[in-house]
Amino acid sequence: MDDRTTAEKYVDDVLDGKVVACRKLTALCKMLQPRFTGSYKQWHYDRDKARRPVQFIERFCCVPSGRKYGKPMALEPYEKFVLEVAYGFVDGNGARQYNEILWWVAKKCGKTALAAAITHYMMTSDGEGKPECYVIASAESQAGLCYGGVDTMRRQSPELAKWERTGEVKDRKKQGIVCDRTNGYVVTLSGSPKSLDGPNPHLVIADEIAAWDDRGPYDQMRLALTRSQPMIWELTTSNFVRNSIGDAQYDYAKRILDGEVEDDRFLPVIYEQDEFEEWLQPETWLKSNPGLGTVKPLDKLESLVEKAKNDPEQRPSVLVKHFNIPQNQATSWLTIGECGNDEKVDFNELGVKYGVVGFDASDSIDLTCAQMLFMRGERDKDGNLVDQRMYERSMYWIAEDQLLAREEAGFTNERDKVPYRLWESKGLIRVVPGNYIPKDVLLEWLIELRDTEKLYAFAIGYDPWHVTEDNVVRQLKQFAGEKRVIVVKQDSPVISDPMKRLRAEYQAGHLIDNAHPINRWCRMNVQVKKNAAGLIRPYKRDLNASNRIDGFMAELDAWVALDKLRDDYMQMVTSTWKG
Repeated sequence: MDDRTTAEKYVDDVLDGKVVACRKLTALCKMLQPRFTGSYKQWHYDRDKARRPVQFIERFCCVPSGRKYGKPMALEPYEKFVLEVAYGFVDGNGARQYNEILWWVAKKCGKTALAAAITHYMMTSDGEGKPECYVIASAESQAGLCYGGVDTMRRQSPELAKWERTGEVKDRKKQGIVCDRTNGYVVTLSGSPKSLDGPNPHLVIADEIAAWDDRGPYDQMRLALTRSQPMIWELTTSNFVRNSIGDAQYDYAKRILDGEVEDDRFLPVIYEQDEFEEWLQPETWLKSNPGLGTVKPLDKLESLVEKAKNDPEQRPSVLVKHFNIPQNQATSWLTIGECGNDEKVDFNELGVKYGVVGFDASDSIDLTCAQMLFMRGERDKDGNLVDQRMYERSMYWIAEDQLLAREEAGFTNERDKVPYRLWESKGLIRVVPGNYIPKDVLLEWLIELRDTEKLYAFAIGYDPWHVTEDNVVRQLKQFAGEKRVIVVKQDSPVISDPMKRLRAEYQAGHLIDNAHPINRWCRMNVQVKKNAAGLIRPYKRDLNASNRIDGFMAELDAWVALDKLRDDYMQMVTSTWKG
């Protein structure tokens, strides 16, 4: 008799090729397969504990929406897989191994229903005294969507309706769902710092975490998981929000599956397309849509794909939501692939010495940025460049008062909803005391590169809008040469053609900046305006001041200066090339 759980069979089927699976899911299954039958560190697989939440859900929970509304839930193999793995591995005392689960799956594959069912199980039947259960998000409205599924499921089930009721949760001073027999409850919490004080969670549902623009709720609740076997479930589809907690969690999961990080408490379950072009290959769609044909109608997805083929405006949403293929905002000028690549190099081994600098200055609100573009001078026997790519060194500056104002006010998300303090710790941005960024930071940085790394500024391009001081321009000319300091006016006739050719460099993967996250973010925020003559100029996406483009503007200034002095520059890098 085959007593294996669905999870064990599912893993075998993935590895045998019977289940269409992406590389990340396959990597997870390779990791799990030997652990089902043998112990792993202090943990072993307990089939009874693995099946318990599945049996509860299929007995007591009903589908909260859709075609099967009100009918008993019949879990699919991929849903049983994540549940049986999450709950099945325990130590000698029966305490669970996993306390954090990332379930990354395409839209309409049952996330809301599963999140609601898990909440009912943890509140009523997990054996925990006074289980505090929280549905969290960066906004109360977002948290309310998942909570609504929990309440709908409660009202549909006669058994759950007997055990649970709505009412005031005195601990949180708000309405929620209460289970009197366990003294447990479920409430929503959002990004408001005050609402996040003092929880002792047994369960946290972080719904659609990839859509969050504030990681504060996750950080505070994650640190509050101090019970013997609490869980935080992050059930999400990909989203357009970049540099977010969703990106961070996805990257962390990837590093675990790649073997770069060992975290025995984190379960990364990712369903996605492996390659971009797979959205046009129906035989691969199960990679990101494990519920296709059962939970998710095949004909609906076919219709969406057909429209996306002919409608560029809809295509990004289809790729992101239904295939977990990362995309930039649909309104942005550059695709996510054009905004940067992941290649990294050691500048000490490139043999470069001279670069062209672009400088975008600010006063207090915006970022100040400097970019230095390099090319290698190595040529083959026919005199052609061996390497056509450009390499980029970057530095950003921000006024400290702009960060302190939010920190001292107790906000959980940073200014512009990006991790400036993390970037500061990595040396990617420098925080300048006060509320003003002096223009001499550029010259200080160029001198630093010259003296410590033997990298020299051949020329400098700058936007004159914020560089009005004569002494600043005079110092730059003394440093780089009178004729090598180029004014780059931000007018369409000046920058339109350079923008288009710079985009071609992005598309070809010819700009290597060591996967600089601030550069990528700034490029993602660029939109363009086109005049009657077809000339373009950049502006911030959605005209939102928080969507900074300073890094791109500095890059564009450097590109224009390089263009004007290309022959002289290439002669310099070739004549000084030593390899």
